[in-house]
Amino acid sequence: MPPLNIEPNITAPDEFYEALIEAHRGLTVQQSQALNARLILLLANQIGDVGLLREALRHARQGIEDAPVGATDSPSQAKGNS
Repeated sequence: MPPLNIEPNITAPDEFYEALIEAHRGLTVQQSQALNARLILLLANQIGDVGLLREALRHARQGIEDAPVGATDSPSQAKGNS
């Protein structure tokens, strides 16, 4: 299993961020959450390795419980984070 890459690796991060925000434009909160879930499952399928996905889940969860309420609600909070 290759190690989880947590270093910046998107060739055009601003372009991706704009596309992500545009994909959410006009959606309700529930629709936006559904879009996020679908995107996660599509990307998880692309990765395919359950061990790597578990490592990504552990990494993504770090510090969430200590974060201020609402700090993780906006896609802008995720910009630049892995």
